[in-house]
Amino acid sequence: MATDIKDTVHGVEAAAVMRLLATRPRLLALGEPTHGEDTLLDVRNELFRQLVEEEGYRTIAIESDCMAGPAVDAYVTSGTGSLDEVMERGFSHGFGGSAANRELVRWMRAYNEGRPAPERIRFAGFDGPLEMTGAAGPRQALTALHDYLAPHVDPDLLPCTAPVLDRLLGGDGRWTEPAAMADPARSAGRSADARELRLLADDLVALLDAQAPHLITATSREAWELARMYGRTATGLLRYHYWMADTSPGRMERLVGLRDLMMADNLLALAERGPTLVHAHNSHLQRARSSMRMGGRPLEWWSAGSIASARLGEEYAFFATALGTIRHRGVDTPRPGTLEGVLYALPADVCVVDSPALGAALAGTLAAPRASAWFGYFPFDPAHLAATDGLVFVKDVPPARDGSA
Repeated sequence: MATDIKDTVHGVEAAAVMRLLATRPRLLALGEPTHGEDTLLDVRNELFRQLVEEEGYRTIAIESDCMAGPAVDAYVTSGTGSLDEVMERGFSHGFGGSAANRELVRWMRAYNEGRPAPERIRFAGFDGPLEMTGAAGPRQALTALHDYLAPHVDPDLLPCTAPVLDRLLGGDGRWTEPAAMADPARSAGRSADARELRLLADDLVALLDAQAPHLITATSREAWELARMYGRTATGLLRYHYWMADTSPGRMERLVGLRDLMMADNLLALAERGPTLVHAHNSHLQRARSSMRMGGRPLEWWSAGSIASARLGEEYAFFATALGTIRHRGVDTPRPGTLEGVLYALPADVCVVDSPALGAALAGTLAAPRASAWFGYFPFDPAHLAATDGLVFVKDVPPARDGSA
């Protein structure tokens, strides 16, 4: 049995990852069981470097605000702005303070220096402008979409003018009211203005698609695709705010599902552009139905990865990450007999495992799944081994580095 397990273990290298797959996927998803640990991001960075240099991958997409991501992309592709500026405003969820994320951006800029545009690597955020405690307003996305369309289409085709849009949007505070997540009555999502904005956003997106032949010629395919992202974000945010105002028992489950739907739509758009490495929490990328408890209630939803996998088939691949210890978070050596305990006994500090083969080798032998000693860490569920293409294991995770250097 031990020999069988060792036969499933390989170094975390692009070649080893590709050997576990039948074809090069358009979306290669690498999950993580917790956020904010640079050791896990170091593994991601090295894998992306090898995928770029050896396998032709040209984009990395991370679980960060899609509306902030273009600032990072402009920096890595053309040097727009400074590294400090893009780390401050190009990431959400505090990810700009990560030393490993800073190293990624620095490397991407150096790689692109002097290369022609078709050979440059790209950066994208694929999360919506959302946090667990609320959502951004639709102003930025809607006005950017309108501003893109207005100079290039007949004014009679626009469903509204910029001043009308501004009036309907109103103050940003009405959308970002912090009490709205807990109290649906505080949400503006079902106001008369919000209902009209949903119709206008739909009409603007339809106009963007209907005028695609003209718009791509008049601007560029890249500008049109960016406008499509504005449209997805505007319609997604207005839908999210509408359901924030809901009072039914399924409200929170619908909201977490809508967030992952916005993620999936962004990932599918990136897949159209070419091979992309995706990095996010395991729960956003797994094929199995995701679950969590919020406010004492269990929630279940289909993740962005499960939606993308259903749409793309073999062109979506998912490698989860499991780990042994995060001692600075109270996550100590895993018990023998658990999945993490079995992997922790192996000599490698970092490895990638043929997870379906590992699941077959360990069938009926594993102890009960590991419990989380820290709310921010989600242990890998061994029942998901067969639904992953591989499992990355990191033995020990030390404290994150200072990202200011």
